[in-house]
Amino acid sequence: MEDKLILTDEWDKTFLRSNKVEHKKVTFHNRYGITLAADMYIPKNTGEKMSALAVSGPFGAVKEQSSGLYAQTLAERGFLTIAFDPSYTGESGGEPRYVASPDINTEDFCAAVDFLSVQNNVDKERIGILGICGWGGMALNAAAIDTRIKATVTVTMYDMCRVTANGYFDSVNEDGRYRMKEQLNAQRTLDYISGKPALAGGLPDKIPDDAPFYVKDYYAYYKTDRGYHPRSLNSNGGWNITSSLSFINMPILSYSAEIRSAVMMVHGEKAHSCYFSIDAFSKLKGDNKKLEIIPGAVHTDLYDRLDIIPFDDIETFFRKYLENT
Repeated sequence: MEDKLILTDEWDKTFLRSNKVEHKKVTFHNRYGITLAADMYIPKNTGEKMSALAVSGPFGAVKEQSSGLYAQTLAERGFLTIAFDPSYTGESGGEPRYVASPDINTEDFCAAVDFLSVQNNVDKERIGILGICGWGGMALNAAAIDTRIKATVTVTMYDMCRVTANGYFDSVNEDGRYRMKEQLNAQRTLDYISGKPALAGGLPDKIPDDAPFYVKDYYAYYKTDRGYHPRSLNSNGGWNITSSLSFINMPILSYSAEIRSAVMMVHGEKAHSCYFSIDAFSKLKGDNKKLEIIPGAVHTDLYDRLDIIPFDDIETFFRKYLENT
């Protein structure tokens, strides 16, 4: 079922390569027949079946950015990990390019579990997932449907359906939403005429002094040497504009209260997005759920700030629920 993808052989990550783990490129497919590309990180000197983690995000990023850093770091701590590009993005397959979908992108996490569960060096009963930013919401949505996922961590989570339909802090009403749908459907017609989807545009090359802080926060990551990558949508041309339609109409997290497996949610205290995690966590049930708010941290601090990301706590959580149950 897998298409032949063209994968780079060079180390083109935004972070340094670790000599503590082995690295290789892998591919797998989801149930829609889309072939996904991933970086696999394998702890050295391990002779037994390991716990495994699938990592993705942020929304509009690629595996050479934050998700790869998380995957490599957690592999250094003894987990077999993959960081994957979601469907239609990065080195993964799917046409047209740069499409996002609440259904397909949730499925991408489940497909990663498919792949990990058949690896000879993985214990299929000890698989977890980690989603960053918008893929935090997809990870939580996957945990609600996939009982093979034994533990989930979300980091600086966005509920992309909520923010698309309602705006930041739920500031968009029904009339505003209707006007947005009018614009998006007009764009569908234009896309059909042109034969290709228009892109929303990533971050600008320069931002005004009076730009909202969250825009400056994203700029400092995606448009500078800190996090820029040529395949990253946020660093360049952005998503297909009409991707927003499905996020307006198909909310994720409808059944998150039914998640029985372990969930840890991590967010920065000063992040503009912190309310997404606080609200989502309030719906979770059971004593195997944890919310950790990082004092003083903003949204992108948890993308790559090794001095701020609570890797000790994340490792402890995964070990507790993947290896001690």
